[in-house]
Amino acid sequence: MKENSAPVKGKMEILAPAGGREALEAAVRAGADAVYLGGPAFGARANAKNFSREELAQAVEYCRQRNVRVHVTVNTLLKNDELAPALEFVEFLCSLPVDAVLVQDLGLFTLLRQRAPELPLHASTQMSLATPAGVRLAEELGAARTVLARELSLEEIRDIAHQTLGELEAFVHGALCMSVSGQCLLSAMLGGRSGNRGQCAQPCRLAFAAPGGTGHDLSLRDLSFVEGLPRLKEAGVCSAKIEGRMKRPEYVAAAVSACRLAADGEPVPPELLEKLEAVFSRSGFTDGYLTGRRGRDMFGTRRKEDVTAAEKVFGGLRPLYRAERQSVPVVLTLGEKDGLVSLTAESPGPGEAIAVTASCPAGEGQGLSRGRALQQLKKTGGTPFYADSLTAPESVPLTVAQLNALRRQALGELLQRRGKRPAIPFAQTPLPDYTPHRRQQEALPLRAFFRAPEQIPPQAMDCEVLALPVEAEPPALPSPAPQIWLDLPRGVFGWEEELRGLMKKRMAQGYADFVCGSLGAVQLCRELGARAHGSFGLNIANAASLEALARLGLVDAELSPELTGREIAALGGSLPRGTAVYGRQALMLTRNCPLANSPRGCLGCKAPGSLTDRMGKRFPVLCRMRGRGGAEVFNSLPLWLNVESPELSAVDFGILRFTVENPVECGEILQGLREGNPPEYACTRGLFRRGVE
Repeated sequence: MKENSAPVKGKMEILAPAGGREALEAAVRAGADAVYLGGPAFGARANAKNFSREELAQAVEYCRQRNVRVHVTVNTLLKNDELAPALEFVEFLCSLPVDAVLVQDLGLFTLLRQRAPELPLHASTQMSLATPAGVRLAEELGAARTVLARELSLEEIRDIAHQTLGELEAFVHGALCMSVSGQCLLSAMLGGRSGNRGQCAQPCRLAFAAPGGTGHDLSLRDLSFVEGLPRLKEAGVCSAKIEGRMKRPEYVAAAVSACRLAADGEPVPPELLEKLEAVFSRSGFTDGYLTGRRGRDMFGTRRKEDVTAAEKVFGGLRPLYRAERQSVPVVLTLGEKDGLVSLTAESPGPGEAIAVTASCPAGEGQGLSRGRALQQLKKTGGTPFYADSLTAPESVPLTVAQLNALRRQALGELLQRRGKRPAIPFAQTPLPDYTPHRRQQEALPLRAFFRAPEQIPPQAMDCEVLALPVEAEPPALPSPAPQIWLDLPRGVFGWEEELRGLMKKRMAQGYADFVCGSLGAVQLCRELGARAHGSFGLNIANAASLEALARLGLVDAELSPELTGREIAALGGSLPRGTAVYGRQALMLTRNCPLANSPRGCLGCKAPGSLTDRMGKRFPVLCRMRGRGGAEVFNSLPLWLNVESPELSAVDFGILRFTVENPVECGEILQGLREGNPPEYACTRGLFRRGVE
């Protein structure tokens, strides 16, 4: 018998969170096929209990013994000086070995693919993969599995499955972030705690009010699509993921139990679903993304009655994981030879079948019938084994106590052997010596991004590049004029082919340069033969990421706004890079617009809207293509950096983003930036000096 290290074809994997040992055992005993957990660093849930290295080794052994796969999260953005320790940590994971590693950082991903080609890498949902092209690129880079963005509908997932080859994983239950994962800077900008680095403080759950909203218009209900799990499978998903590494073991057990029943085609008892809602929810559940019913019904908060309900059900859920789950088949063969009675135990294991033989001397005048012996051998309680096949002679010269001891010895040794597996090879190749990068030109070239052509002032004619949304008809400019580039939306959900057609149209008009804020956009440019320029949505935080994007054909790229000036100066790499010097930073990319949390739903805004926080600060909200390109929530204050700062000597261009400004204001800002005169109103230096945790 052989053990499969990947989901059985045609069977939906139930993938459970494990924030600590008790949650791990709850997941396994409730019926999870796989668990995902974090180590002491580099995980997107830094505030979970997580596992030390010793605990990770114990967890992997425990799960392997029980036919449960272990996926470890190494899914944060990494700075240059974190690449080496992250690689060393994954080398340790290969020594255990784990079944997969989840990765967000593109630089780390490519370095791991080179050093450990046999290690299954999963593209984290933090990579913001929501289109067939994006998933195709992840697969080309070596992803064995893609964890899809949570904002997709079943039909959109089905379309991705039809156009790609690798495994697809999708969330089936748990918390929903307002922002597309990997595209949220709210916690970083407001408090210096980066969601991209596992430190999210969840400020979105606080009061942010939209006109006509509930006052908590960045807070969504939790997802639950447990009973729809067969529909996820039909759409092409192989792994149903439960969110919740910060949650209690009772929550994990309830969610896994319900999903296990649904995956096995059995009805989920209404009382279990009620307990699942009671143990943790925010005003109940939603399935709005998967079913395409977005709007006000998706919003919700954690109420007092939600907390009270949870306290009442904890005790009733503990029996779900109190005892071992007997899920591993074992073949037990009892025999007698040369005065010794032997018991051989075999179960599926890595490679060839594992066989354990234990023996003890037969007692004179003692014996058990075959029926009684088989009855005793069946008693595998307290172990993860169940008797799949039993063989015994007509009579067995042992007492019941002797036979029980023989069974315990054989199963104990078999359990120990099941926990062993050869390490995954890892090449200890040194990191490249990234030489610090310096700009060749004395003055910092500027690139100005506009929301609409009507914003462009005369002062913009001195810029190196003007960028406009791809959906806006490019204007005719007086000669000589800057280059015009076209900005692709970061939010593309289900209309990639339409975007491809629009890009072809613009290329036929003579425009060949596109700004890409997602891997899906990068891949579209590669497939169409267009020139790709990276934007902040690619989350470039280290030189390895820059080099990876250069190999993918990018001409240049904008760095992550989470980097400080000093970190930018030390970055290295050869790809030309830039950073924002003016503009309101996009803090969130959302599919369910916060302004839609009103009785009228989507307002079809013709002008920018806004949210107001509890301090009275206003955060602009802009939609692209009436929401089809997503809605973006922007910072209340614009960024302003001195373009003559020595810390910017390591970047090749500066970026200005104009959102709510009119043409006169755009011209004044451009003029002031060149002359070193900041606006008279309040501005911020963002994270350029203070950085993030």
